[in-house]
Amino acid sequence: MAAQLAARRRRTAARRALGKIVINEVRLAWRSPRGLLFGIVLPALLVVIFGELPKAQVHRSSLGGLTLFTVEVPVLLAFVIAAMALYSLPIPLAGYREQGILRRLSITPARPSWVLAAQVAVNLAFALAGLAIILIVGVAALGESAPKSPGGFILAVLLSLAAVFAIGLTIAALARTAGSAYGIGVVTFVPLMFFAGLWFPRQEMTAWLADVSEYTPLGAASQATQDAIGGMFPPAALLLALVGYAAFFGFAAARYFRWE
Repeated sequence: MAAQLAARRRRTAARRALGKIVINEVRLAWRSPRGLLFGIVLPALLVVIFGELPKAQVHRSSLGGLTLFTVEVPVLLAFVIAAMALYSLPIPLAGYREQGILRRLSITPARPSWVLAAQVAVNLAFALAGLAIILIVGVAALGESAPKSPGGFILAVLLSLAAVFAIGLTIAALARTAGSAYGIGVVTFVPLMFFAGLWFPRQEMTAWLADVSEYTPLGAASQATQDAIGGMFPPAALLLALVGYAAFFGFAAARYFRWE
C-alpha cells in the first residue's frame, strides 16, 4: 500500500510539474510572440489582402479555372504550419540548450523531455489557431468554399503538421545555438514555401517543377489540402510522401537530439 501511495504521489507531482512547464512556455510565447505574429496575425492579414484583391477573384484558365485566392488558401495554410514548425519551434529549444537550461533540468525531478513536449504543444496550438482563422475568414467573410472533403482535409492537415514539425524538431536537434536554428529555419523555409506556391502558383509551374513540388513537404501539404477543399480525397502518393517525411525526420530528430 505504501509503495502504491508513493507511486501515485510521484505521478501526481509529475503531472503538476509538466503542467507548470506548459504554462511557463505559454507565458514565454506571449512575451516573445513569434507564434502570435507568424501563426495568427500575419496569416489573417494575408488572407484578407488576397481576398480583397480584385485580380485574385478572377477565374484563370492557367489555374485550372480556379481563382488566385482559392489557390492561395492552401498555400497560406502551409505557411502557418511552416512558420510555427521551422521558425517558432526550434529557436527556443536550441536557445535552451545553448543557455544550459536543458542540462540543469536533467538534474531536477522535471524531465527535459517535458520542455520539448511543451514547446511542441504550444506551437501546435498556435498553428491550429492560425489554420482555423484562415478557414473562418476565407469562408465566412470572403466567400471561399469550405472543404468539400472534410475527412481528406483533416487527414492532410494532420499529416502535414506531423511532417513539417518533424523537420522543425530535426533543426532543433542539429542547431547548437538559437542563431543557428534561425538560420537553418530560414534556409529551409524559403525553398519549401516556393514549392508550396507562395511566390509562384504551382499550377503555372513547368511540368517537371510541378512534379517535384508535389513531393516536397509543403508542396505535398498544399496540394493535398487543395484537393480536399475542391472535393477530392487527397491522392495516396501525396499522403504517403507526408508520412515518409514525418517518419524520416521524426527518426532523425530522436536520433540526434541532445540535451546538452
